[in-house]
Amino acid sequence: MSLALGLLLAALSGLVMFPAAEHLRSLRDGERAQATLHTSGSCMAGQCEVEFEADGRTVVADLPVGSGGGKRSVGAAMAIRYQADDPRVVAREDDVGGGGAALLAWMSGGAAVFFLAIAGAAALHLAWQRRTRNR
Repeated sequence: MSLALGLLLAALSGLVMFPAAEHLRSLRDGERAQATLHTSGSCMAGQCEVEFEADGRTVVADLPVGSGGGKRSVGAAMAIRYQADDPRVVAREDDVGGGGAALLAWMSGGAAVFFLAIAGAAALHLAWQRRTRNR
Protein backbone atom coordinates (compact mmCIF):
# COMPACT_ATOMS: atom_id res chain seq x y z
CA MET A 1 0.00 0.00 0.00
CA SER A 2 2.82 2.39 0.88
CA LEU A 3 4.53 1.62 -2.42
CA ALA A 4 1.39 2.37 -4.43
CA LEU A 5 0.73 5.60 -2.51
CA GLY A 6 4.36 6.67 -2.88
CA LEU A 7 4.33 6.05 -6.63
CA LEU A 8 1.01 7.88 -7.02
CA LEU A 9 2.29 10.92 -5.12
CA ALA A 10 5.54 10.87 -7.11
CA ALA A 11 3.55 10.83 -10.35
CA LEU A 12 1.35 13.71 -9.15
CA SER A 13 4.39 15.73 -8.24
CA GLY A 14 6.55 14.98 -11.26
CA LEU A 15 3.96 14.78 -14.02
CA VAL A 16 1.39 17.37 -12.92
CA MET A 17 2.49 19.84 -10.26
CA PHE A 18 6.10 20.57 -11.27
CA PRO A 19 5.10 21.26 -14.92
CA ALA A 20 2.19 23.41 -13.70
CA ALA A 21 4.55 25.45 -11.52
CA GLU A 22 6.97 25.89 -14.44
CA HIS A 23 4.09 27.05 -16.66
CA LEU A 24 3.13 29.66 -14.09
CA ARG A 25 6.77 30.83 -13.84
CA SER A 26 6.98 31.11 -17.63
CA LEU A 27 4.49 33.99 -17.51
CA ARG A 28 6.64 36.22 -15.24
CA ASP A 29 7.57 38.48 -18.15
CA GLY A 30 4.16 38.34 -19.80
CA GLU A 31 1.97 41.33 -20.55
CA ARG A 32 0.24 42.73 -17.49
CA ALA A 33 -3.50 43.45 -17.41
CA GLN A 34 -6.34 43.95 -14.97
CA ALA A 35 -8.94 41.19 -15.13
CA THR A 36 -12.13 40.17 -13.42
CA LEU A 37 -13.00 36.69 -12.31
CA HIS A 38 -15.46 35.48 -14.92
CA THR A 39 -16.14 31.95 -13.62
CA SER A 40 -15.19 30.80 -10.15
CA GLY A 41 -14.53 27.28 -9.04
CA SER A 42 -11.53 25.29 -7.91
CA CYS A 43 -8.76 27.44 -9.35
CA MET A 44 -6.09 25.01 -8.08
CA ALA A 45 -7.67 22.41 -10.40
CA GLY A 46 -7.86 24.88 -13.32
CA GLN A 47 -11.59 25.57 -13.18
CA CYS A 48 -11.56 29.39 -13.03
CA GLU A 49 -11.84 31.86 -15.91
CA VAL A 50 -10.86 35.52 -16.10
CA GLU A 51 -12.03 38.24 -18.45
CA PHE A 52 -9.76 41.09 -19.58
CA GLU A 53 -8.90 43.40 -22.48
CA ALA A 54 -5.95 42.53 -24.75
CA ASP A 55 -5.19 44.45 -27.93
CA GLY A 56 -8.60 46.10 -27.85
CA ARG A 57 -10.63 42.92 -27.60
CA THR A 58 -12.24 41.11 -24.68
CA VAL A 59 -10.62 37.80 -23.83
CA VAL A 60 -12.01 35.08 -21.56
CA ALA A 61 -9.24 32.68 -20.54
CA ASP A 62 -8.85 29.74 -18.17
CA LEU A 63 -6.51 30.11 -15.23
CA PRO A 64 -4.05 27.20 -15.30
CA VAL A 65 -3.83 24.31 -12.85
CA GLY A 66 -2.11 25.47 -9.67
CA SER A 67 -3.66 28.93 -9.60
CA GLY A 68 -4.78 30.53 -6.38
CA GLY A 69 -7.72 32.84 -5.81
CA GLY A 70 -10.43 30.21 -5.74
CA LYS A 71 -12.24 31.79 -2.81
CA ARG A 72 -12.93 35.00 -4.71
CA SER A 73 -16.39 35.67 -6.05
CA VAL A 74 -17.29 36.29 -9.69
CA GLY A 75 -16.47 39.88 -10.64
CA ALA A 76 -13.48 40.19 -8.30
CA ALA A 77 -10.62 42.22 -9.78
CA MET A 78 -7.12 40.80 -10.09
CA ALA A 79 -3.86 41.50 -11.89
CA ILE A 80 -2.85 38.90 -14.46
CA ARG A 81 0.01 38.19 -16.85
CA TYR A 82 -0.59 36.80 -20.34
CA GLN A 83 1.45 35.82 -23.38
CA ALA A 84 1.53 38.60 -25.93
CA ASP A 85 1.18 36.22 -28.88
CA ASP A 86 -1.65 34.20 -27.26
CA PRO A 87 -3.71 36.14 -24.70
CA ARG A 88 -5.60 32.97 -23.73
CA VAL A 89 -2.46 31.78 -21.91
CA VAL A 90 -2.73 33.63 -18.61
CA ALA A 91 -1.87 33.41 -14.92
CA ARG A 92 -2.66 35.51 -11.88
CA GLU A 93 0.22 37.88 -11.19
CA ASP A 94 0.34 36.54 -7.62
CA ASP A 95 1.02 33.04 -9.00
CA VAL A 96 3.86 33.68 -11.46
CA GLY A 97 6.37 32.62 -8.83
CA GLY A 98 4.99 29.09 -9.06
CA GLY A 99 1.88 29.59 -6.94
CA GLY A 100 0.16 26.78 -5.13
CA ALA A 101 1.44 24.33 -7.73
CA ALA A 102 5.02 24.74 -6.51
CA LEU A 103 3.99 24.21 -2.90
CA LEU A 104 1.89 21.17 -3.76
CA ALA A 105 4.70 19.75 -5.92
CA TRP A 106 7.16 19.89 -3.04
CA MET A 107 4.64 18.55 -0.53
CA SER A 108 3.56 15.61 -2.71
CA GLY A 109 7.20 14.91 -3.62
CA GLY A 110 8.18 14.84 0.06
CA ALA A 111 5.23 12.59 0.91
CA ALA A 112 6.21 10.29 -1.98
CA VAL A 113 9.74 9.94 -0.60
CA PHE A 114 8.29 9.21 2.86
CA PHE A 115 5.94 6.47 1.64
CA LEU A 116 8.58 4.95 -0.65
CA ALA A 117 10.99 4.85 2.30
CA ILE A 118 8.34 3.05 4.37
CA ALA A 119 7.82 0.54 1.56
CA GLY A 120 11.58 0.00 1.27
CA ALA A 121 11.95 -0.48 5.02
CA ALA A 122 9.09 -3.00 5.03
CA ALA A 123 10.68 -4.93 2.15
CA LEU A 124 14.04 -5.04 3.95
CA HIS A 125 12.36 -6.17 7.16
CA LEU A 126 10.53 -9.00 5.36
CA ALA A 127 13.74 -10.09 3.63
CA TRP A 128 15.59 -10.10 6.97
CA GLN A 129 12.81 -12.16 8.60
CA ARG A 130 12.92 -14.76 5.79
CA ARG A 131 16.67 -14.97 6.05
CA THR A 132 16.67 -15.53 9.81
CA ARG A 133 13.91 -18.20 9.58
CA ASN A 134 15.83 -20.19 7.00
CA ARG A 135 18.89 -20.55 9.21
